[in-house]
Amino acid sequence: MTALSRGARALFLLGAAVFFGLPLLWLLLAPTRTADDLTTGSPLGFGSLGNVGDAWSHLTSYNDGQITLWIGNSIIYAAASVAISLLLCVPAGYALAKHDFAGRRALLTLSIVTMILPPAALVLPLYLEMSALDLTGTVWSVILPLSFYPFGVYLAFLHFQANLPNSLLDAGRVDGASELRLFWSVAVPLARPAIALIAFFGFVRCWTDFFLPFVMLSDDRTFTLQLGLMS
Repeated sequence: MTALSRGARALFLLGAAVFFGLPLLWLLLAPTRTADDLTTGSPLGFGSLGNVGDAWSHLTSYNDGQITLWIGNSIIYAAASVAISLLLCVPAGYALAKHDFAGRRALLTLSIVTMILPPAALVLPLYLEMSALDLTGTVWSVILPLSFYPFGVYLAFLHFQANLPNSLLDAGRVDGASELRLFWSVAVPLARPAIALIAFFGFVRCWTDFFLPFVMLSDDRTFTLQLGLMS
């Protein structure tokens, strides 16, 4: 790689970092400024740390303090969905990558096809399913559908396929380790980066979801942050 190409790449990366970083910097600085400063002052100016406390007090008093309840609901929905999806995605990805069983290719294909479907297309079937189970309006009508995460299954499958050699599993079997012991003591420790990535993407996906809670929930005490602000 020539010095010119390295310089061009560095310049491009710097431009991308500035382009995507400035809005984040503005979000971090905005609570330190008053409303007038936000519209008339420098876009990246720093105000006062005292304004942060005032902004938080105003935020928590909004709608009789319900916004803190909505934030808590969003955290609970996202954390519970991520926990359940990890319990499902990691073993499923491991089984698809390291075990040959009837229907394996069909399940792998199904998980890929499901990722292609727009989430909005699944909301009506999910609503009908939750309604049949008498779960609409409850926290489970949001947590259970969000726990369905085919991308997490595929990501775990790719990680185990590429980074877990069969010889390592065979050595464990020779030593008398059970399949469950191999998964828990060999596969899971090696999959920590993939598990962290699945958890991160899953949390962001659940935290930012608006349409599913909008369809499933009717009581403002169970609203997510986005749904509460919309109402």
